[in-house]
Amino acid sequence: MRKPCCDKEGNNKGAWSKQEDQKLIEYIRVHGEGSWRSLPKAAGLHRCGKSCRLRWINYLRPDIKRGNFAQDEEDLIIKLHALLGNRYVTPLSGSSANLPTAFYIYIYIYLQ
Repeated sequence: MRKPCCDKEGNNKGAWSKQEDQKLIEYIRVHGEGSWRSLPKAAGLHRCGKSCRLRWINYLRPDIKRGNFAQDEEDLIIKLHALLGNRYVTPLSGSSANLPTAFYIYIYIYLQ
């Protein structure tokens, strides 16, 4: 059995502060992405490794695409979702892992 990733006590929960974002960005800039389990302690963050990984992947990566999808990207999302379900997100380069799925849910659930 794997030991827990972090001590749950004393960890911050909820919204990330600008200072925490800067610590994470700086640490990854210097050391690169690596062991997410040991990163929070090494970077001086009071967060869980999973929280750091998700923050980086979905919000802080410099190459993440922001803004609206182009029409061809929208068509690709709809086509891939029909074919593969929610497993299709990796082919969309530059978007966060959950953005295409959120887009699909918005289009087909909330606008119908």
